[in-house]
Amino acid sequence: MDTSAEEIAMDIPNLVRVYKDGHFEKFYVPDIVPTGIDPSTGVNSKDVVYSPETNMFVRLYIPKNATPTRKLPLLIFFHGGGFIIESAASSLYHNFHNLLVSEANIVAVSVEYRLAPEFQLPIPYEDSWEAIKWVEKHVNGTGPEPWLNDYVDFEKVFLAGDSAGGNIAHHMSIRVGSNTLDAMRFQGAILLHPYFWGKERVGTESEWMEPTMVSYLDSIWDMVKPEGSPGMDDPLINPDLDPRIAGMGVSKMLVCVAGDDFMRERDRNYKKVIENCEWKGKLEVAEDKGEGHVFFLKNPSSKNAISLRTRVSTFINKT
Repeated sequence: MDTSAEEIAMDIPNLVRVYKDGHFEKFYVPDIVPTGIDPSTGVNSKDVVYSPETNMFVRLYIPKNATPTRKLPLLIFFHGGGFIIESAASSLYHNFHNLLVSEANIVAVSVEYRLAPEFQLPIPYEDSWEAIKWVEKHVNGTGPEPWLNDYVDFEKVFLAGDSAGGNIAHHMSIRVGSNTLDAMRFQGAILLHPYFWGKERVGTESEWMEPTMVSYLDSIWDMVKPEGSPGMDDPLINPDLDPRIAGMGVSKMLVCVAGDDFMRERDRNYKKVIENCEWKGKLEVAEDKGEGHVFFLKNPSSKNAISLRTRVSTFINKT
C-alpha cells in the first residue's frame, strides 16, 4: 500500500505542508479581489496577461487624473509572501496600490509570479524578468497594452517590492545593470522590509532570535531554494556573498526597515553591504520604530503606514 499520500516530506507551520507524493496544503489563502475603479481613490485597475505560456499576469493601476498629455512615473512592484504565498490580486496588495498610486500620482504594474512548492527559484525571478521585458515592449508607444503606451514616462521607472518581493526587486536591480533595456531608465529601487537570510547571525540576532525562529526561516529557504543551492549562504538570499551587487542598474535606493521585524537585522545589515560595495548610487534608509513585518499592508490607515507611503511617494517624485 502506498502511504506517500499521507507521509509528510516538509512542514512549515501555518504556511505549507508538502507530502512525499508531491501534493501539498497551503494554510494561508489570499483574499482575491476584482479590478476596477476604486471608489475611495478613483484609481482604476485591470489584469493583463504578460506570459500566455504560463498565464502569469500583471495588475495595472492608473490614477484618477491620468492623461496622455502628462506622462507619469512607473512603479514595477513584486509582492511578498516568502515565495510561497500571496498574489498581486490579493486585497492586501490591491488596497496598498490603490492608495499609493493615488497619493504618488504614478502608474503601477504589480507582478504575479509562480510560487513554491510547485515552482522553486529561480522561477519567480524569471517570471519577474519576463514581466519587465513585457513592459519594455511599450517604450515606443506601440506595445500591446494602451495604458502603458499612453500614460507612462519610461525615463522614470522604479522597481519595488516587500519581503520576498523586496528580494526580487534587489535581484532585478542587479539584472537591469547587466542588460540593455531599450529606452527604459531605471531611476531607483524601493525595498520594503526585504527578505534576506544567512547561515551566520548578524547584528543582534543571536541575542533575541529564538532557535525556533531560525529553524522556521531556514525551512522556508529550504523549500524555495533552487536546485544545487549552497543553502543559507546562497547569494540569492544572502547579499553579503553576492559579487554582482555593485552592478545594480539603479541610481538610487530606498530601504525601509521595521523596528520590530524579525528581518530587521538583515535589513540593517543590507545597508552596510551596500555602503561597503562599489555601487555608485545613493542609498536612503528609513526605520519605523515599534512596527512589525509589512505592517503597512495590515494596517494601511495607521500613522506609520501613511508616513511610509509618503516616503515612497517623495522618493519617486523627487527630481
